[in-house]
Order: sequence, then structure tokens, then C-alpha cells
Amino acid sequence: MRPAFRVAATAVAAALFLPFVTGGSAAQPLPAGPDGGAAGAAWHATHDGPQQYPNVNITWDVPITMSDGTVLKANLYRPADAAGNPAPEATPTVINLTPYTKLVSNLADHAGSIPGLSDAVFQLFRDFDMSGTPLSGLTDLTKAFGGGELRNFAVDRSLVRSGYSQLVVDVRGTGFSQGEWDLLRGREQQDTVEVIDWASKQPWSNGRVGMSGVSYSGINQVQAAEKAPPALQAIFPVVPGSDLTSDVLAPGGGLGFAFLPLWLTAINALKWVPDVQSMTAGSFDQRWLHDRLSNPFTYLDVFLDAYTRTRVEDLDPRVRDLLTGTSADRESWIGDPSKITIPTFVVGGWHDLFTYSETKIYNQVAAEPGQKQLLMGNTYHLNSGNEYSKPGLPPRLDVLQRAWFDRWLKDIDNGIDQYGPVTLRQQGGGWVTQDGFGESATGDQAAEHRRMYLSGAPSGTAQSVYDGSLVAQQDGSGQRLTVAPGLTGLCSNDGAQATIGLLSVINACGADSRIQESNGLTFTSAPVAAPTTVSGPIAVRLNTVQDAADGNWVVTVNDVAPDGRSTVLSTGQLVASLRAVDEARSSRSANGDYTDPRPLVSLDERQPTVPGEATTLDITLTATEAVLQPGHRLRVDVYAGNFPKGMPILPMLVDTGMLPQHVQLDPERPSFVNIPVRGEPGW
Repeated sequence: MRPAFRVAATAVAAALFLPFVTGGSAAQPLPAGPDGGAAGAAWHATHDGPQQYPNVNITWDVPITMSDGTVLKANLYRPADAAGNPAPEATPTVINLTPYTKLVSNLADHAGSIPGLSDAVFQLFRDFDMSGTPLSGLTDLTKAFGGGELRNFAVDRSLVRSGYSQLVVDVRGTGFSQGEWDLLRGREQQDTVEVIDWASKQPWSNGRVGMSGVSYSGINQVQAAEKAPPALQAIFPVVPGSDLTSDVLAPGGGLGFAFLPLWLTAINALKWVPDVQSMTAGSFDQRWLHDRLSNPFTYLDVFLDAYTRTRVEDLDPRVRDLLTGTSADRESWIGDPSKITIPTFVVGGWHDLFTYSETKIYNQVAAEPGQKQLLMGNTYHLNSGNEYSKPGLPPRLDVLQRAWFDRWLKDIDNGIDQYGPVTLRQQGGGWVTQDGFGESATGDQAAEHRRMYLSGAPSGTAQSVYDGSLVAQQDGSGQRLTVAPGLTGLCSNDGAQATIGLLSVINACGADSRIQESNGLTFTSAPVAAPTTVSGPIAVRLNTVQDAADGNWVVTVNDVAPDGRSTVLSTGQLVASLRAVDEARSSRSANGDYTDPRPLVSLDERQPTVPGEATTLDITLTATEAVLQPGHRLRVDVYAGNFPKGMPILPMLVDTGMLPQHVQLDPERPSFVNIPVRGEPGW
């Protein structure tokens, strides 16, 4: 479609649909299905069509002074006339606080704002398609880049030109802001509240504030909403976390060995990029330089200490705080979304870094469905929003965000509160709309948890260290099955997750577990007789035996196709000595079995294993929504390690001896998966 024709088509769509959503005389259409139906088309037309203002005015490096005297720097984007003069009217304000520097946001914004060229590049990304090849995962990345997520990450000029101001702020200790980077802890959380209050009182703001952003800038939205600053009225977090220890810092006790050092290095490198313009103008901020020299490589030394000390008692106190459940750091990284009462739209993915938290945030937010929304794609951290804008697919993320803010910051009755409220991409299926998920699902959308037991009977379906079965009733199996640490996790779904989706471009790693299974134990069910939905949180109980004082266990639940492809649906891991369960934050199904045995992951609760003795482990896996098609099978994989995604700190790794580990099948101490199922699989 030619650009001129595309603009004309958008204008026609706007003329057709806009009366429905802006109070016109025609009846307002209600959203229908994942694409939103006529309402969804209207949201697209509103975002992509002509806007109220023709231009954007940018004020660079606005100083915002915090209560402790630290000065943060922000870029302010305001609607403007054709000459670039900012609009005199006060507008709602959308805030994005980022550690990746507003310089990066500015570059992303300008890359997407080059007349003619940017649209052509984005269209190239959308049209790029390697489906059916061994690198088809690359398509998910390019389509995400060609979608709206970059605008959620940086600046949405269409949003600004429609009558919003947008404020992009460097969090303390990053970008051009003074201070030491606080990694989402208490001081930084207070900064967020103070920035919201400051922005709401500026002459260009009408006092109504929303928040946008991806990943880190989604997490601080959730944290801010929990504190309920009066001006904050809506948030749109994309791939946010809430329980950061369980999500990515130390899930199951294994530090994020692949992700954390790369992430810490990136932010610590970017925070050293100086304000060159101030240097040439003779106004360079000496306080900024002093703060960088005071803490040049925030938390990188903590990570290195975790893997250079061989005894727990010799660890840096900050490592001990990271792995002590009652420490101030840990408390600041565990959120309480039940304190959130404002409209909240959560976007996540089944293989994201923060999958463990995303559905929990939705379920815990204390707002009515509709005022809270959940959209979960079959995506990794880097490719959210990779399916969009076609019949049956959700609108683009920037389109949904615009509709969300129009509804809650401008009171435009556009029907977005009738969307969803839960919109899910079923693994193995398509997009569906539901009234709830997991604990909030009701009626025929609710799943029933049931045990499926690990059996020593060969299934004849896997090329693994041991090919066992998964059965609905115990069969008296009593074998001891041994699995050893290895490196096949380098090509795995967990490896792809830990690299924020980069490894997923290789189908043999991200979409098929058979390489990893060659060094694991597999337990596979009979094929299902009818479509069978797995929906909700999953837990696995293992009866284990260690040959050392510790062990490192990884479990995945997979969908096995008739051609043998084994696709991970959910994953979890646990360091055996950190197996103590946090009952207050855990959940059980009606049968009394755990659905989410959240581990304490605390050194003061550590319980070394006794070599040769049986140890029961309850392992929490990420929640999921999937459909097993007829002829497909359910599989549980068990591994003795999760390199490079998660590694125990060196003292615990030494305690494992890197020795083989054992699953002891025993009818008196059964090993099983507690799986949430809808339908009649025929097992």
C-alpha cells in the first residue's frame, strides 16, 4: 500500500469509527475478541490518524530536584503547533523513568520519526518472514520491532500530538542524573513518587498522570502504583515484574548467571556517557562525575563476589542481603500489587524474564476487571507485541496504550474498559479472551488441578538419559534415575529466556527441547484424545537423592507433538538446600497440593541435604495457558542444572560437587506434577 493511500485509508477508518468512541450519536461498539472488533479498529484509527497538534516540542535535560538534593534530568515532550511552539493548554502527563538513559530513548524516538524512511524500515520489519526455516524465531523479533513496542519503550509522538505531555527521566545514578543507581530499591521508589508529584504541579500538566515503559520502566510503574500518589491515575506496564528475586535475580536460589552480568554491564556502561553539550558550554555537572566515581560499577562487584568466594561466611554482605529473605534489599524487591487500585494494563509473555509475576500482578490488583487488563503473548522479553493488527490478533501495543490513557486520563468512553479483560495467546493454539486466569478464572474457564505421576515405565517417545512415562495413577515404580550436570542448557528454552529471546531465533533451541533432553530425564504421557487446555500455575514435587550436601534441579513441562518436537510450556528451578517454602506467599489447589510453592531462598533458612538420603523438593513453575491438540502428549523434563540461565552461588555450587543427582521413584513418596487441566485428555 502506498503511503498516501495508507494515510487516506486511515482517515476513512477514523471517520467511520470515531463517532462510536467519542460520544457521537451512534451506539458505541463493544470490543469483541482479541482484536477488539470494531472498537479495536477505532483505536487504530485514532492512534494512526490525524492528531490534534501537528508537531512536538522537546525541552532537553529538565532538572528535577529530589528531597535529598539529588537532581534528576528529564526530557519533556509537549504537543506543539506547526512552528514548533508548545501548546499553551495544560495536558495529561505520561511519565517514563528509565535506567537505560533518555539518550537511548531519544535515539529510538528519532529513529522512528524520520519522514518516509522510518515508515519504510518499520514496514520492512513487518514484512520480513522466515517462517518455516530453522531461524523462524527471527521473525518474532523483527515483527516486534516493526510493531508499537519501541514507542512504549521510548516516546510515542502520536500520543504527544494528540494532547499529552511525555516526560522521560533518567533514574538516579544513570544517564545525566546525579546520585548512585539504587536498582529499584527504596530511595529510587521514593524518587518515582516525587517525580510524579513534581510533574503534576507543572504549568504544562493538568495534574492527571499516567506511566508508560517496558521492563525496568514497567516495574517502577507497579512500585509507584502501590504507593498510590494522588496524581497517578493509570499505568501501562509492559513486561513488568513484582517479585524480582523469584523472577530474575535468584529464581529458586540460582542467580541469573546469563542475564544479570550483561544487564549490569550495559547500565553501568551507559551511565558513564556524559552530557557533552554541558561540557562544551562550560556547565558540566561536577556532582554527576563525583557520584559516578563513588560507585563506578554498581552491583557488578556483588555478582563477581558471589562466584569467587567458596564459603558462605566469607560472602560480601550485599550478596548475603540478596539471598536473605528478611533483608531490606529483598523486602524492597518484593511488591504488593494488592495495594494498586488505579487502572492497570499488564502486558507479558509466557517466556519472559518476569513471567512468574505478570499474571500475579493482574490477579492481585485491587481493581475491577476492565479497569485492570492482562495481555499475555507467546513471547520472550525482547519480542512483546509480535502478533498484532490482523483479524483475530490484538491491536499494537502503542494503540492499546493510547486507548488506555484516553479512557483513564481524558475520560473518553472508547470501550477499552470492555476489552479482555484477559487476552491470552494459547501455546499450541491461538488468541483467546477470558474473564480471568488462574485463581481468577471461573466457570468453564477454570481449570482443575490433578496429579500426573512420574513413572519408570518407558514411553518410547524420547531420546533422553531415561525415557519414563507420566501417568494418572501410581504404577508402583521404584527405580532410582540418575541425571548429571551438563551444558545442553546452552541450547534450550531457558537459555533463550535468559538471553531475553535472542537465542530463540534458533528453533532447535527456543522451540524444541530435544537437544537439551539428551542430557535429562523425560516423563511423557499418552497422547490426548481431544483438545486439552493447561491453564494456570504449575508445581512439581520430586523425591530426590543427592550424593553431596546440595543439588541444583530444573524442571520443565512440555507439549510433545506427534513428530517428536518437544516445546516448553513452563519452567522452574530450585537449589535443594534452599527448598524451605514461604507458606504465606504460596498457594495450593483444592486437593491440598501446591500450585505455587514459592521458596524462601534465604541463607538463614538453608537446609543442606544429607548424601544418600531422600529429600522432597516442591518446585514452582511459571503459570501458562496452552492447548494440547489431539495426538499431542504432556511431558515433564528433569535436569541437574540450568547453565547459563541460573547458577547457584559458588559456595553452593561447591557443595553440589557437580555430582550426578537422582530422582527416587517411590510409591510411598511419589514424584508428580500438579497440572491445571480443562477438558478430557483421556489419560
